[in-house]
Amino acid sequence: MTVDQLAAAKFETYGTSHLVVLGIFALGLVAVILIGSRVRGSSAEVALRRTFAVAVVAVALPLQILQLVPSEWDLQTSLPLALCDFAWLFAVHALWTRSSLSAAITYLWGITLTTQGIFTPDLGSEFPELRFLMFWGMHLLIVWSAVLLVIGLRILPTWHAYRITLVITAIWAAVTYAFNVIADTNYGYLNRLPESASLLDLLGPWPLYVVLEVVIIAVVWALLTWPWTRIRATATG
Repeated sequence: MTVDQLAAAKFETYGTSHLVVLGIFALGLVAVILIGSRVRGSSAEVALRRTFAVAVVAVALPLQILQLVPSEWDLQTSLPLALCDFAWLFAVHALWTRSSLSAAITYLWGITLTTQGIFTPDLGSEFPELRFLMFWGMHLLIVWSAVLLVIGLRILPTWHAYRITLVITAIWAAVTYAFNVIADTNYGYLNRLPESASLLDLLGPWPLYVVLEVVIIAVVWALLTWPWTRIRATATG
């Protein structure tokens, strides 16, 4: 297939390009764990974290700007109101400063919510379009950052960070839902199910799937936090 044919193609979930991205994603997870574990606590850790932070900005910021260009503007998708649009900011802050709170937020959002965008992407652009490259770059870097911070560098989440993450997420959901109602948008899929297939389809119609999603997320985040609090308690004990 020529480059022109690739550019004209429509993205297909679990098609060739998606499977390639998933393979890169898996390899990246292994790499950040191994590299993070190796440099943890050394002088090289700061360089690694800050290089990663710059990489996240270099990918995510142009994507935000691209969506505001008049030719690309769409009220339904262009505003930075999805959680991923905030997750990369927390990831950059955690990587640059080693903030445990920002690391926990990146971890909890990235492992559970950003991965939904990886495994069930709502994407119309195909490789090698710029939006395709930036979409995947941002999503993969957020999750890689989360794994690097917590598993590789052991910046461990706490119950305090868990509770703050719940509060921040609730505030985001309330504000975004209100905007969706006013503007007839669907950021965060808070007002209706996404058009493409996703895990939310298994939870029933609106508003049931929103209620169940809240409960599931709170439980899963607690399960993701608990082992690290045990490790922290064992280490300090």
